[in-house]
Amino acid sequence: MVKLITILKERILVLDGAMGTMLQRYKFQEEDFRGERFKDWKYPLQGNNDMLSLTQPEAIAEVHKKYFAAGADIVETNTFSSTTIAMADYYMEDFVYELNFESARIAKRVADEFTAKEPHKPRFVAGSIGPTNKTASMSPDVNDPGFRAISFNELRIAYKQQVEALLDGGVDILLVETIFDTLNAKAALFAIEEVKEERNINVPIMVSGTITDASGRTLSGQTAEAFLIAISHIPILSVGFNCALGANQLVPHLEVLAGKTEHAISAHPNAGLPNAFGEYDESPEQMADQIKEYVEKSLVNIVGGCCGTTPEHIRAIAKLVDQYNPREFANVH
Repeated sequence: MVKLITILKERILVLDGAMGTMLQRYKFQEEDFRGERFKDWKYPLQGNNDMLSLTQPEAIAEVHKKYFAAGADIVETNTFSSTTIAMADYYMEDFVYELNFESARIAKRVADEFTAKEPHKPRFVAGSIGPTNKTASMSPDVNDPGFRAISFNELRIAYKQQVEALLDGGVDILLVETIFDTLNAKAALFAIEEVKEERNINVPIMVSGTITDASGRTLSGQTAEAFLIAISHIPILSVGFNCALGANQLVPHLEVLAGKTEHAISAHPNAGLPNAFGEYDESPEQMADQIKEYVEKSLVNIVGGCCGTTPEHIRAIAKLVDQYNPREFANVH
């Protein structure tokens, strides 16, 4: 952790781009998702990208390699949906520990290879902890506003299982990301603190929310400042935003964070806004040009890409941020 903070004080770190965007290039079919191991599974598995860590581990390792080769300092594990809550869609809750453990192991192995080759540029692995597909703050039923599809405690238990497996697999950082409901994030952060206490360890925590639209709020209604205040009791390394918006739309929200927090700040926006087909058209050059505003205004310490971004985007971002100093921040707890 000390090593990571030391490097963060010296330069802007680069996070990887989209795993899903890269996996789409493989055009995997149902049988590829199943592999030999799950060929007789009763339910469809296509689209369950996290399962590819078990059935197509070479592809996952290859994506990590491409991002590191493009200049990323940190890659995220292929575990965005690896909780019992999200895996229930595929009836695969029993595989959650293995999914997280193997995903972490794959990423860590690749990171160690790059660090060995370039000791002056150590590589890190962030355990990706997604929001799940349920929300603790809002009702999914318009006719019953008081109804909740999930409880805080159910989320805490699921996140704890994920965190333990990610740490066992060797991640360096825990990244609670794409937060649309801060109560879900609080359950994840609570679970992380439990594991830290039980294991008597200290692990860097990155927290990244999602501003869902032009209103400048998360899905559960918080502004950037409210989101920051809601998580500020937790000892974290960085706070920031990812997904939903393109790079230039994130600027005012990053400015709010920069003016209010002593933590490091991260940003991994989408490659613009999706077109009518749900695809992202922004070129690496266009995206890097927008991110230039982040670094000119000293708004960020960690920057990467979310939906639609590729190693080409990360290469352009890495080349850009190499010319700028990081934002100053206080030491993490």
